[in-house]
Amino acid sequence: MNNTEEDLMTDLAPKQVPKSEPTPEPRKLTAWGITGMLVVLYLMNASDKAVFGLIAQPLSEDLGLSASQIGFTGSMFFLAFSFGGFFAGPINKVLALRWSIAIIAVLWGVVMLPLVVWSTFAVLLASRMLLGLTEGPTSALLHTAAYSWHAPAKRGLPSALIISGSMLAKMLVVPILALVVAEYGWRAAILVLAFATTLWCIPWLLTWRPGPYTVGGKHTPTDDTDSEPAVAWRRLLTSKTFVSAVLIAMSAYALMTVVLTWLPSYFEQGLGYSRLESGTLFAAPSFVGLATLVGGSWLSDRGISRGLSIRLVRVVVPCVGVIVAGVLLLSLPALGTPILAVCAVSVAYGLVVAVFPLLNAAVIATCPPRQTAGVIGAFFALQAIGGIIGPWSMGIVVDASASKIDGYQAAFQCLGIVGAVVAVLALILADPARDRERLRVTR
Repeated sequence: MNNTEEDLMTDLAPKQVPKSEPTPEPRKLTAWGITGMLVVLYLMNASDKAVFGLIAQPLSEDLGLSASQIGFTGSMFFLAFSFGGFFAGPINKVLALRWSIAIIAVLWGVVMLPLVVWSTFAVLLASRMLLGLTEGPTSALLHTAAYSWHAPAKRGLPSALIISGSMLAKMLVVPILALVVAEYGWRAAILVLAFATTLWCIPWLLTWRPGPYTVGGKHTPTDDTDSEPAVAWRRLLTSKTFVSAVLIAMSAYALMTVVLTWLPSYFEQGLGYSRLESGTLFAAPSFVGLATLVGGSWLSDRGISRGLSIRLVRVVVPCVGVIVAGVLLLSLPALGTPILAVCAVSVAYGLVVAVFPLLNAAVIATCPPRQTAGVIGAFFALQAIGGIIGPWSMGIVVDASASKIDGYQAAFQCLGIVGAVVAVLALILADPARDRERLRVTR
């Protein structure tokens, strides 16, 4: 391990707890309790996204929409989502996390409700864009809240647990919503989600308090890391680690949003499953994703604590996973049965989503603690560009293809190629320890 790596490991080591603070065990219980609440909210956040894929076919039938229009709506959601992500830093400076997170949770439900009353394409588009705008800052704020309760060297697992809410949503919530849609229609699913997010705010407002680790924002307690000078934003957001991490995260996000928007339609129109079967199979990729996400991040944190290279565990391992996922997606036309296609997409999805907490940790390792919220917000906002491109492109390819199955397979193959290429670039460019040292010298 070189000197730069040793310096970074020192920075990532947990700080000694002052005697005036709570004893370690109660604080640990509080940290994981709060993390659990954030996981639940992220689950609801992911359900708001996933419900669009679930109701895409009923909506297209009711409103007479083409695949391109459904894809365009999905992409516009992520355009607004990307734009909203840049507000995470300013929001964190103006509002306490208790109120900022509660307010945006209520707003999700409010902006979805007009579609229940006025079912037109214009209202659908406006509603999804407003939902994207209000959800944009969410991931950064939730991670900022969680990171204030976890030492830097141990943030991979809590980040993975939060992101696992996306998988849990498709495993636990989406099958229930599929039954609600089948029994009561797509409007009932929207009403259920709006009520659930509002209800979550009650225990959150009663229990939240900031943790002992500095992560930015004037409402977070400070420790001795707060004395580290700030780095110019231009330098933070143009480092090789940040740029290469954004590229691979964009490709991963494109696949993730295509799955959210199109997977039930792919199962139904491309592979021949029934609508209820497609809604149920929608959870299949999440079982793989949950295992790779939580297991990979846990192993990554253990590797860091045992002295393994940060570049190895936060960069190299996830990039190799994305390359393998690309090979699986390229193989789809060669698979003989629908169940093999479901397995290939599920494993590819699981390998891809596992990169997000690891790349988050790699990017954060390059910046001073006080700038964490802003850097995470920019990272999440830029990676969401993949969500702008992915769903709409899938719709265009499907409409232009000779058959539905040919269109879906061609689009998945393109995603696999792009992911593999940017993963190779990230392997060459990304090095958190190197960039942290350079930023220290040139700030």
